[in-house]
Amino acid sequence: MEAVEFLRGALEIPSVSGQERAVAEYLVEGMRRLGYAKAWVDEADNARGQIGTGPLQVVLLGHIDTVPGEIPVRLVGDKLFGRGSVDAKGPFVTFVMAASSLPPSVLERMTLHVVGATEEEVPSSKGARYVVDKLNPDFVVIGEPSGWQGITLGYKGRLLVRVRREKDNFHSAHHEPNAAEELVSYFVSIKAWAEAMNVGQGPFHQVQYSLREFHIENPDNRQFAEMKFDLRLPPRLPVEEAIRHLTAYAPPTLDLDFSGREVPYVGPKDTPLTRALRAGIRQTGGEPVFKYKTGTSDMNVVAPHWRVPMVAYGPGDSTLDHTPMEHLEIPEFLKAIEALRLALVRLADQAGTS
Repeated sequence: MEAVEFLRGALEIPSVSGQERAVAEYLVEGMRRLGYAKAWVDEADNARGQIGTGPLQVVLLGHIDTVPGEIPVRLVGDKLFGRGSVDAKGPFVTFVMAASSLPPSVLERMTLHVVGATEEEVPSSKGARYVVDKLNPDFVVIGEPSGWQGITLGYKGRLLVRVRREKDNFHSAHHEPNAAEELVSYFVSIKAWAEAMNVGQGPFHQVQYSLREFHIENPDNRQFAEMKFDLRLPPRLPVEEAIRHLTAYAPPTLDLDFSGREVPYVGPKDTPLTRALRAGIRQTGGEPVFKYKTGTSDMNVVAPHWRVPMVAYGPGDSTLDHTPMEHLEIPEFLKAIEALRLALVRLADQAGTS
């Protein structure tokens, strides 16, 4: 099957964030072979394709980078193993194949801009940020695993926090907390604040916290400690409000730095795009379901710029993201291609009658 072999070839090319050029060139060559009018690697190393000539502008934006961790690419029964099979080369190849299989009558009414973005797995989101001011879509689909019957309407926001403390050395018998202990106390206070915020809230509406790094140094007569943690923010907690809380809990001796300020996003359930996807899923034999994700994606990056109907869609079980057992079920992959193809046909039909 062409789609499976195309995806397998993409999985066999490592593309850890920042090293996507080789897989982008492979994907571009595939798009050319599939009949795309234009296909190229842009200045951000995104794999770009354009097909169709119609006035309706649709962006299909996935990502082609992966987290580190090699998984031997292999087909075991109906399961295709490989890093990125689910997150998110599988969803991106779904986009490429669905767009390439549209009939000429649809492509006369619609132009599809397919973007395989770089550095989604790191805070830079280089690829998505590069294209936000270069495209003007009417509809956007983000390539992330939702399961072929799932339509993701929203993602939490994110805030990365780096905390530092430097102070003079003193004897360990002294009662004063050392630099590392001050950071521990601060993190415990933030944990208590988050847990108080979460009382009575479901998973999507909770504040999540995760300690990522902790580093201690004692050069000469000084102590130095640094920690990094991130927060996943529900829609009820804007980034700037979270920063106010974090700052209020910090004693003046701590140095705080904030980055990765991704705003939460939740889209409406009833739009021409969601209606088209629901219809496509049903026509393929599925029962559509709406989802809300506790992580972040390039949806958080582009939503403030592209204020149009937007969802995330793609085959795969997101619980396998970043795991050593990451794999994609081939029947699901093929159904997702067909469901998205039918959805794009319906979207063009809706535009033609409006």
